Order: sequence, then structure tokens, then C-alpha cells
Amino acid sequence: MEISGSRNGTSMLWFFRDKGFDDGSIDKMFKKCRRLEGMQNERAAENWEYLEGIGIQKRKLPSVVSKCPKILVLGLQEKIAPMVECLATLSTKPREIATAIAKFPGILSYSVEEKLCPLLAFFQALGVPEKQLGKMILLNPRLISYSIESKLIETVDFLAGVGLTKDGMIGKVLAKNPFLIGYSVHKRLRPTFEFLKSIGLSEMDLQAVALKFPDILCRDVDKVLRPNLDYLRRRGFKDGEIVSLVTGYPPILIKSIQHSLEPRIKFLVEIMERKLDEVAEYPEFFKHGLKKRLELRHRLLKEKTMDFTLSELLECNQKKFMMKMSLL
Repeated sequence: MEISGSRNGTSMLWFFRDKGFDDGSIDKMFKKCRRLEGMQNERAAENWEYLEGIGIQKRKLPSVVSKCPKILVLGLQEKIAPMVECLATLSTKPREIATAIAKFPGILSYSVEEKLCPLLAFFQALGVPEKQLGKMILLNPRLISYSIESKLIETVDFLAGVGLTKDGMIGKVLAKNPFLIGYSVHKRLRPTFEFLKSIGLSEMDLQAVALKFPDILCRDVDKVLRPNLDYLRRRGFKDGEIVSLVTGYPPILIKSIQHSLEPRIKFLVEIMERKLDEVAEYPEFFKHGLKKRLELRHRLLKEKTMDFTLSELLECNQKKFMMKMSLL
């Protein structure tokens, strides 16, 4: 493949070929970042070496550069190093910075003073604990690309509007799931809240679910949540029991029916010979491993001909469970 126009003679063309890029990939990068044209490769080489030096693996670096070729033309001391140094103050683990940049290399093109600092201040004002601020940004570095005025405030206003108004509530939700803020209020968050209300959750229930498991707010109603609700109804759970299940263990609406819900309910009814209302009283039944906890403890219980409630059977650790059964 020929690289068209003035690109043929640039030192950057040979720089990319030397790094293992094919001509198709090179052409795409030139189209993504016009500043590559006419640029000498010394700056690119310097930036490339720096990115390797902060821990981005050599085999992954071409993929990172392909996502955002602009990072090769940025000033190392003016842009890249200041952002990396600031991220280092937020990091608690050795490879976090390299992983964050590999996820969203565009983070290096933003200003620390104009973008990162205001973003951190915004989340801190919402009650995000200081220790969680860095975790949020490094887990979802794309946050830096969102406008505070047009994107972040819209999401925060929506969460406040559905009852998350107490000090620190919204901060806790966003700290648990920093990806939530990337979803559209109108296309995803609002429909999800409306769906949860429609199955009988009160405002207090909704607050509890959002705080306990904010991931549920990001899931598609028709593709994920409604099929699970329909399954629970088909299985015989009443509306009030479903509310108890969802508030007690929100992931029940996103777990795989085939691989998670059905095997556990089958085991409960057919092997344990228990009734459905028992899991409505103890929804966290669904979080326990089928083989490692449910089957093993049921077998031990059967051998001892003892009778425990589901919470007594499953809630404690193995040592306490064995003590309960007087096996130690």
C-alpha cells in the first residue's frame, strides 16, 4: 500500500515502519493527527521512549499510539510529563498509571491545571473520599474528556432528582462506579430508574440499590433487566418477593439466567427441598458459589440431619460454620 501525498518522504513514515506498523495503520494515524505530517521523528522517539519508561509494555505501545497518535507530537515537558507526575500522586499501585494511559491515551493531551484539577475538585465537592479520587480517574481515565458543565452536572442533577440528596450520597455512587457518568441520562439512567420504580421499588429502595450496586443503573432495561424480571416471575416469585430480592441483592437483575440464577434455584427447590420464599427472605443466597459453598454445606447439613435457615447456613465463614455444626 502506498502512503499518499507528502507523507511518503517524511521521517515519521520511516519511524512508524521501524516500530512495526503497516502502511494501512500508518495512513490511519496520519488521518487522525495531521500534525504528524512534516514532523521530525526526534520528538516522537523521545515520547515513545518516555512511555516505555513509565511502564507501558513494548508490545502494547503500538496499539496505544494507534488509538491516539497525537501523543507523539505533544511536548514531553509541557504536556506529557506534568500529567504523568500528577497521576502519580493519585496512584497507589505500580502499574496503575501505565494501565490508565493504555486504556485512554488521550488523557495525556489534557491540561493538568485546566482539566484534571477542576475535575478532581468537582468530585471532591460531591463527597468522593480523597483516597477514592485517584482510583476513579485511573479506573476510568475517560472522565477527563467530559465537560463538567454539559455532561457531569447533568448526571449529578439527575441523581439528586431521584433522591440521592444527602451529603456524600452521589459521591459514594460515582466512586463505586466511575463509568456510570459516561452513560446518557435520557437513554440509559432515567429508563433504568423508571423500570425499577415500575416493579415496586420505593424512593428509599432506589437509593439503597444505587448505593449498594450502582452498576445496575447502567444496564439496558430491555436486553438485561426485563428478561431477568420475567424469569423470576415465571419461576413463581410474587411482586413483593421480587422487590425484596432486588433491594437485598441488586445483581439478581443482571446475573446470567442460564449460568447463575437457574442452577441455584433448581438446587434450592429440587436438592435442598426448600421454598422460594426462603430466598426472598435471604436474597444474598444468589451471591454464594454453587459448588464451593451451597453444595458442600448442604451435604454436611444433611449428614448431620440439622436444620438451618439459609442465612445461618451461608452467611458465616467456613470456620464458624464448622463450629456451628460441632465438627471442630
